[in-house]
Amino acid sequence: MKFRNFQFLSIIILSLLVPQLLSAQKMPGVKIGISETNIPLSFPLVEQDKAATIYIDAKDAEVVAIAAEAFKNDIHLLTNLTPSVKKGNENLSAYPVIIGTLGQSKVIDHLAKTRKINPLSLQGKWETFSISVIENPTKGVKRALVIAGSDRRGTAFGVFELSRMLGVSPLNWWADVKPALKKALYIKAGESVVGPPSVKYRGIFINDEDWGIQPWAAKNMDTDVKDIGPKTYTKIFELLLRLKANYIWPGMHPSTKAFYFYADNPKIADQYAIVLGSSHCEPMLRNNVFEWAENFEHEYGKKPGEWRYDLNKPEIAKYWTDRVQQAKNYESVYTVGMRGIHDGSMPGPKDKNEKVKLLGQVITDQREILNKYSTKPVNSIPQIFCPYKEVLSLYQAGLKLPDDVTIVWADDNHGYVRQLSNPEEQKRSGGSGVYYHISYWGAPHDYLWLSSISPSLISYELTKAYQYKADRLWVINVGDIKPAEMETQFAMDLAWDIHRWEPQKAYLYAESWAAEIFGAAFAKPIADIKAVYYRLGHEAKPEHIGSVNITDAQADERLMAYEKIYNQAKKLADQMPERLKDAYFELIFYPVQGAYLMNQKILYAKKSLLLAAKGDQIALSYSKKAKDAFEQIKLITKKYNEEIAGGKWNGIMDYRPRKLPVFDMPKVAESIAAQPTAQTKENKPVLISAAKFKDKFAAKGTVLQSINGLGIGGSGMSVYPFTTKSISENALNTAPFLTYQVDFETAGEHQVEVKCLPTQGVNNGIKVRYAIAVNGDQAQVVNVAPASENNTWKQNVLQGYASGITKHQVAKAGKSVIKIYLLDPGVVINQLEIK
Repeated sequence: MKFRNFQFLSIIILSLLVPQLLSAQKMPGVKIGISETNIPLSFPLVEQDKAATIYIDAKDAEVVAIAAEAFKNDIHLLTNLTPSVKKGNENLSAYPVIIGTLGQSKVIDHLAKTRKINPLSLQGKWETFSISVIENPTKGVKRALVIAGSDRRGTAFGVFELSRMLGVSPLNWWADVKPALKKALYIKAGESVVGPPSVKYRGIFINDEDWGIQPWAAKNMDTDVKDIGPKTYTKIFELLLRLKANYIWPGMHPSTKAFYFYADNPKIADQYAIVLGSSHCEPMLRNNVFEWAENFEHEYGKKPGEWRYDLNKPEIAKYWTDRVQQAKNYESVYTVGMRGIHDGSMPGPKDKNEKVKLLGQVITDQREILNKYSTKPVNSIPQIFCPYKEVLSLYQAGLKLPDDVTIVWADDNHGYVRQLSNPEEQKRSGGSGVYYHISYWGAPHDYLWLSSISPSLISYELTKAYQYKADRLWVINVGDIKPAEMETQFAMDLAWDIHRWEPQKAYLYAESWAAEIFGAAFAKPIADIKAVYYRLGHEAKPEHIGSVNITDAQADERLMAYEKIYNQAKKLADQMPERLKDAYFELIFYPVQGAYLMNQKILYAKKSLLLAAKGDQIALSYSKKAKDAFEQIKLITKKYNEEIAGGKWNGIMDYRPRKLPVFDMPKVAESIAAQPTAQTKENKPVLISAAKFKDKFAAKGTVLQSINGLGIGGSGMSVYPFTTKSISENALNTAPFLTYQVDFETAGEHQVEVKCLPTQGVNNGIKVRYAIAVNGDQAQVVNVAPASENNTWKQNVLQGYASGITKHQVAKAGKSVIKIYLLDPGVVINQLEIK
């Protein structure tokens, strides 16, 4: 009898609780989803030719209204229906979309107070948002779709995240990704809470813009000022919000006037809630190239003195102070320190110690300016110090940085981070971050034309940085944005959630990304094309193919691989729906075809000369192929600029940025030698992929990980976690190792070249070492990290690998065992080449 009473009581309690659970949508694990059919308890966003009305609070941040308008336009893109956007919390419809920020929106605060949304999931959190479907949230409302943010950017990110879920790509404007039309849209019942991000400040650097985004913006966007101005930045800032990014280093080359020169630029940045910064060589938000070297007289009525702080402190300090006063009401991150007017070393004393002392004084004085003229205490104002190029040596020489300044470690300009925080630096309150290139102008060779740094490499280096506590700020040098759209999106997705695309999973990104943009049917074929494209680009970027030494056989293999993915890409182009043809050309076909043609041009020209010297008549046909490839590059670039998207991108693509020799037509055979030369036979070495090991060992707490898409050959082996301690040369018995079996045709001396990813030591004093033994002989220890920016480093970054060569005595022909020990964190073994 008691049991029956308990059952009855339980039913009554459940009947009271279930409606409450449904109304707040707090069922564990139930996240919102998207459907084109009506499912019980789903929210009708678009139904029966009617779109739900969007409501925001008039007193909420400007970016919330901007996001709401963009969402309205996204619904129109998806359905040809345009919802209304209303500023106010009164007279809500029966099925409203409610968008607002906790503490800034009356209706959101009411929903939090009544526990219709959980305030604890948002309160005090950085850029966090919830998207939920709520039953009977307020009087007169049957069901609401609620997007609530912990702060102004959190709200905007929530709006754009829902757009992305509905089928609007973040690249919808920047790469003409048109979504498929839908007759109805429903949001499945549930609640999704997203955030905070893994990296606090995440953004891009518009750089080397002279041949792409600047001439394009002048011709098509900011036609009044003929520059990158407010109209262009409006589109850039929207892209950042759609990528859940929050930070920018604006364009700053001599072709571009300073960001602050156009008064609307910082205002629009604030409206879009984008945090303003300035590059490694632009202290205190000042663009020296324009504001000191060119426009100083216009601003101050006199010519500037020397750009030397030890000789001209008062004038330079005023110059910085004026910008701080101008920027004090905007959200900014200040770069502290000093370099040359542009990208050069700081003028000053010749003695290195004196220069370190002067740089320390510069930073002290800059912080005094911030403390005096900003609205917050100096230790609460975000500041970064970027030890880029020669500045790293000054830092290593003993520069003392204030504890709250964020150290932004730089890569070597080619995707390999030079140094990360050691255990003591990791304790600093300012933390650290990374400045990382996927586009570059400089030695040993630019790569400004095409984007070819793979998600696997980006993830490997930036995940390594994250494990060394570089989580405060990431800024990615993206050049002109185009054609680095996918790589930029990947970097921002990784910065938002570091665990989503860890190195061992990063090769899967291309398929996920392609499915989102082009649909599931095209995803795997596009991913297969991109995998080969990235592998070939790692082994020699299209811009670098003229600077590496490859054999005739390697050239043939390379061209065959390019031909295969080109044919695959062309076949997909023919199958692509009309709405996606422009996007496909921009994102996939142009980079693949351009890289293929560049390789044809260079390698066929080289082949024509070799064959002509041998007296082979076929040489002239290769000359023609090289010339044809050169002309085709011009034609496809003309198509990009003048035909794609109706000429929208006219000026964005230059097939020869800086007019470097690699972009010219190389010398080809015009005649055949009278006497053929003797044929020489290439002795092909034995190549073993590092992933094709026979056995492996890793100590407890570590993993020997195979990483697809990383390095030459398309894969690499590395030790996780990145924070694994280095192993002494005297303790090889504790080191992780890989073994490989090889058949030697002869006894005697043999050479083993171990090709590794050209990474740098994780911090000062740590090397990139492996040890190798053959058939149990004395292990030889090799460090593959060269001195910074010497000739070995230059060759390494161009060819995509660093290597060690060891010689071994093999007693007899037949099966032998090669054992390779991985001694330092960050070492990646890609390939063994055996002679």
